Amino acid sequence: MGVDAYEVEIEVNTAPSIKTLVVVVGLPDVAVKESRDRVTTAVANSGYFWPQGRTTVNLAPADVKKEGPSFDLPIAVAMIAAAQEKELRDMQDYCMVGELALNGAVRAVKGVLPVAMAARRAGKKALIVPEANAREAAVVEGLNVYGVRNLRETFEFLTWEKPLAPVREDLKALFEAHRGYEVDFADVKGQQHAKRAIEVAVAGGHNLLMTGSPGSGKSMLAKRIPTIMPTMSLDEAIDITKIYSICGLLDGKQSFVATRPFRSPHHTISDAGLLGGTANPSPGEISLAHHGILFLDELPEFKRSTLEVMRQPLEDGKVTVSRASGSMTFPAEFMLVAAMNPCPCGYYGDARRECRCGTNAVQKYRQRISGPLLDRIDLHIEVPAVRYEELAGKTAGEPSEAIRARVEAARGVQQRRFGKSKARCNARMSTRQMKEYCQLDEGSQELLRVAISELNFSARAYDRILKVARTIADLAGRGNIEAEDVSEAIQYRTLDRNLWV
Repeated sequence: MGVDAYEVEIEVNTAPSIKTLVVVVGLPDVAVKESRDRVTTAVANSGYFWPQGRTTVNLAPADVKKEGPSFDLPIAVAMIAAAQEKELRDMQDYCMVGELALNGAVRAVKGVLPVAMAARRAGKKALIVPEANAREAAVVEGLNVYGVRNLRETFEFLTWEKPLAPVREDLKALFEAHRGYEVDFADVKGQQHAKRAIEVAVAGGHNLLMTGSPGSGKSMLAKRIPTIMPTMSLDEAIDITKIYSICGLLDGKQSFVATRPFRSPHHTISDAGLLGGTANPSPGEISLAHHGILFLDELPEFKRSTLEVMRQPLEDGKVTVSRASGSMTFPAEFMLVAAMNPCPCGYYGDARRECRCGTNAVQKYRQRISGPLLDRIDLHIEVPAVRYEELAGKTAGEPSEAIRARVEAARGVQQRRFGKSKARCNARMSTRQMKEYCQLDEGSQELLRVAISELNFSARAYDRILKVARTIADLAGRGNIEAEDVSEAIQYRTLDRNLWV
């Protein structure tokens, strides 16, 4: 339910009846109701038989809707036990999930990691899962995880006929082994201004919009942003892995997410695909980007309604999806990185290529992004085309490790500043915290006053400038915001409405 699992108790009762019948009660959905045919066929093909007469399968608690095929395995085990009247292990200490194939094989299911964490919280000693999900569940310490291949193997283990060894995973070793990135900022030639803006954005957790002609390197820069974000903690990795587990994005090769997520949905994505939803609420792209990067390439090509629904999650760091089946809240604390061309053809303002778009076409293209959404993006930067001399140069750029060291130092300052408050970076500062930590001297105040009055910045843009200036000062190791910090922060608002031609 949402990103957490809850316990369902499977009860099977048999009673004499003229007609053999299996009834599933307890608010099951269509997939659970269909389990009757899957389970009975799998039981027969595994060499067992199910009870004759009327068999009632109850899924408790009865007032919570049950979804998916995860109940197949425990239902089948309970039916075989009821038919054969065999003594099982102490089932109060065990729980299990798994989908059954018609031949009795146990197939992988989604959400095994949250199930394992819920089982440990409930005081269970062991969890039985499909073999393909065993490594994923084994990262939870203090719980014996058994991976099973088929129904017969499961039942023989529960009746002490066949021993199984629990699957073990060293969580810390797994985390260390998979936390590297395949890309690096050292690969990027030139673009010093863009790199500096990206460093400022990551240091303060600010959202970023890049504008530039096709081929200028916007996507290349965006893909390398996770490499300079602060090193991910183990708790953050577990939070992300839970979401990926629920969405079925983990497999036998990748059972743990140890790097910052980078999600880049296509511009044709729907509201439900981005925020989460469908008939049964599930996480969307913004939740899959939790603790990482959501990259929206060709931002004006996204449907306006899709972009507008992102405004609240950008402020709150979470998204609530309400459907007829219930209301779910998913985490969505991500850094938004967007990219766009300056005009429909992409060459407006390019010194080497002629733009063939009229003024009205350029204005209409840029107005696809609403002012309120633009205000929520802290930094707007231009990414010019790279010159041949820079591309052909043999000098490598600054590596991600060096940039990340500066970012982590700035984040350390912010963590000490905010302490135990909800704000973990400058971008999340409240109004009260801004008044306390973003005080300006007379020179800085005058500079900002001129910028606000001459450029007609909104009140939200004013707040963004102060937060970015605070981050720039943190990167420089200054306790107070100075005029040069404010001046640089103002330069990163180049796409506000009054500057758009």
